[in-house]
Amino acid sequence: MTLKERIDADIKQAMLAKEKGRLQALRSIKSQILLAETEKSGTEGISTDTEMKLLTKAAKQRRDSAALYAQQGRTDLEEVELAELAVIEEYLPKQLDEGDLRARLLEIIQRVGATGPSDMGKVMGIASKELAGLADGRAVSSAVGSLLNNTDF
Repeated sequence: MTLKERIDADIKQAMLAKEKGRLQALRSIKSQILLAETEKSGTEGISTDTEMKLLTKAAKQRRDSAALYAQQGRTDLEEVELAELAVIEEYLPKQLDEGDLRARLLEIIQRVGATGPSDMGKVMGIASKELAGLADGRAVSSAVGSLLNNTDF
């Protein structure tokens, strides 16, 4: 079952259950998928990788919006964004915890042969591809920076 088919089925369930917040989040995801399909102008749909990028981007947008609303004291809008984020995260793969992230990054650093902070670009290029959807970009960047600054890895 593709992501689009899964979203369609979940939209029907949300409509039957009259879950307005969930329905809004699901429709937003479906809209992004349809836009990606029309941009590609292909009838076979979009790749799983593209679907994960769309979901990751949508989740990041919701996190950023929620943080902004929290800073402004708009808890009503923050709650809406966090509810939509929870729905989006149901379709994303489980995120790596800090220990697993560091272990994967150490393996990438050794494979690339990075020796210090000057090699951050090489490591980030590979890490961002391999860990897409598994970890937040900021967390990856922060972990890579701390690992490369601590040269005894």
